[in-house]
Amino acid sequence: MHKKSIILTCLSFIVIAALLAGCAGMMAKPTKQNFKPPVVTLDSVEIAHYWGWWYFKKTIKPTMGTAGDYGAPLDLAFIFNVQNPNPYPVMLEELKFTVAFEEFDLNTPAYLQPQWIPGGKINQVRVHAMFDGRQSLLSLLVTGGFKLEQKVGKAGPGPALKQLEKWWEEIPEYSVPIHVKGGSAIFKADNLTQVATFKATFP
Repeated sequence: MHKKSIILTCLSFIVIAALLAGCAGMMAKPTKQNFKPPVVTLDSVEIAHYWGWWYFKKTIKPTMGTAGDYGAPLDLAFIFNVQNPNPYPVMLEELKFTVAFEEFDLNTPAYLQPQWIPGGKINQVRVHAMFDGRQSLLSLLVTGGFKLEQKVGKAGPGPALKQLEKWWEEIPEYSVPIHVKGGSAIFKADNLTQVATFKATFP
């Protein structure tokens, strides 16, 4: 009896191993026909670091260091859900998007740390976007000057700084519409590539 039990046990292991090997062989592999682009959605936006609002010109003598035109920084963290609808893992190679406060484009951050997303699973990606008061002022004047004039009736650094001050002071309350625009993410599986596009508004 003992020998028969051992033989049956061994046979059971062999059958299970064969079934597992068969399942592994039947696993889907990436092809041009079955490679679906993953879905990228904005989960939330967090204020990672905040220093309030301030701006001073280079005519102001600093306590230490070199004088210059400087504005308050602002660090926002964008948390995305990345859903892989494929039955096999895919690699997120790159993700980038433009950030706009209200309708004004101010920054284009990028995520360049490759990560694998298992088949049928969701990963979260955290992307930091650092805004600088001085650079935001230049962006607002160069790319949004005409729209700002239409909005407030005036153009130039003065109205632009007032607009930045308003955004910096209201963002902690999440009362400023933050738009994610022109988002794109590059995914790879074997030698195949798919590009997913996305956009969102928060809150």
